[in-house]
Amino acid sequence: MNSRATVIARTEVRRTVRTVVGNRTKLLMMAIMVALMLGPITAAGAFLLPSLGEEAATGVIDPETASMLVEVLAGGTALVWLFAVLMASIRTVTAAADVDQPALLLLSAPLRSTVIGLVSAEIILFAIWPLPSVIVLSIAFANGTGSVLPILVGPLLVILLLVTAVPLGFVIGIWVRHLLTVYEPVARYRTPVIAVLALAYFGSIATGWFDTITAGLFDLLGGGPLGWFGHILVLGIPNVDPSMGAIVGALVGSAVLIPLAIGAGVVSARVHWYADPARVEDDTEATSESESRLDGVLEYGLSKQLRTLTLTTIRRTKRAPIRLMYAAYPLFGSLFFAQEIIQTGTVPSYIAVMLCLYVIWGTGVLFSLNPLGDLGQTLPAVLSSPVSGTTMIRSRMIASSLVGVPLGVLVALAAGLASPISLESTAVLLAGTVLGALASPALAVGVGSAFPRFGSVAITGNREAVMPSKMSFVVYTAGIVFPIGAAVVLYTDGATLVAQIATAMATMLPQVDVTLTASQVTMMAWIVVAIGVVAPPVAYRYAVERFDWYALE
Repeated sequence: MNSRATVIARTEVRRTVRTVVGNRTKLLMMAIMVALMLGPITAAGAFLLPSLGEEAATGVIDPETASMLVEVLAGGTALVWLFAVLMASIRTVTAAADVDQPALLLLSAPLRSTVIGLVSAEIILFAIWPLPSVIVLSIAFANGTGSVLPILVGPLLVILLLVTAVPLGFVIGIWVRHLLTVYEPVARYRTPVIAVLALAYFGSIATGWFDTITAGLFDLLGGGPLGWFGHILVLGIPNVDPSMGAIVGALVGSAVLIPLAIGAGVVSARVHWYADPARVEDDTEATSESESRLDGVLEYGLSKQLRTLTLTTIRRTKRAPIRLMYAAYPLFGSLFFAQEIIQTGTVPSYIAVMLCLYVIWGTGVLFSLNPLGDLGQTLPAVLSSPVSGTTMIRSRMIASSLVGVPLGVLVALAAGLASPISLESTAVLLAGTVLGALASPALAVGVGSAFPRFGSVAITGNREAVMPSKMSFVVYTAGIVFPIGAAVVLYTDGATLVAQIATAMATMLPQVDVTLTASQVTMMAWIVVAIGVVAPPVAYRYAVERFDWYALE
């Protein structure tokens, strides 16, 4: 790697690390992710591998067990390599191929050096994740075997997998990005295409197809060239003979694949970075027609100024839908529920209620949870305009309800009819969802006005958007969940059960002797429901006053 490529790689690594370290929320989330993904495996391995290594060094492994161990390592290594290619492709689409100041970078360094530098930076960033855990596990196993060989082959395998998978992932990712941003037929519909791919991926997990495909690839690839990498790991296991031909094949294949992938990456980067982005014109005629119809509907009962602000709120979000990405985060947890629904063929009652609760929560999140911060650079102009706080706040509430109420009707009816709850309960669920979709924006504007956020945050790669603050998320979510939970307790006569659970949990705390009765829980539930009923209008009035009296610092 030449000096220019080294500078580019070092710069990209330093910038990425600085970005992560400088964002405490992102750093905390990544630390939690690493702890959940690698922490249990590392801890269990550090505890068990010394004894397993000692048994492998002193015992005799029968041929059948040795053969099965080799197959497992070969198949598992092949799957890890495919996963690394997939992750490198995604990173290339979202970050690596989207370089900052491309004109400056491409003019100041040869294209080959730029590609090598970016790919090397990606390899280093990927290695930061597994290498510490692999080193700990290798040392633990080597401590049991009494040999230094496991300490060498473990990190060597990780490095070999990354230096072959990341360059290939760069090639795949840069062509995917080229299709999404340059090739006009795909670029025009890239949002639906990405949505379909994401739906197919998560749908495969929910339906169990992902496990079936993974098991098939394990058997198919374990005996092929990708499984050869696993034999390198077998070198560190005493009394198990790896295939030397497979090890040589893995090393020779890597020596051939790496320059080919780098060369293909240079050619692909030249095609993509020097191409003009697709000129995807918005369908202004269709947009204007739909907005005209919506304006005609809103004309009954709403002033011209209020209609204009409502349509402007919807239009701005439609042009930058990435701002609503945070509203979809809870949907990732629905994968577990989707699998249960598919397996049982029915929607459990609690899932129907949770779906409606999500619609209520999401309605307030859409346009209302950051009324001041969403105005961005136009905030000074809006504050100095004749627009009153009542008009501005109402416009955001109406925009949210225009989306949330029809969606709530569909979700409540579909979930209620597909679940075993009665028709009367379905009607109650429908009415509660509609009322919630009307009230949640009022609560959201008040909470968002109390805890505004004006700065943008990184969402994916180099994409940034102004999002509501973490405190507004927490307070707003609590304001939705607790009153609805209290209403459910009253509706289902669950006060006795809640009292028993709360009393049992209180007894687990030291020096705490509290006994709750059903009547006390019922009284507290009524208080919480009353607060939940009063909170939206109070929050709305606060948001109006906050806007009217807001002063720029």
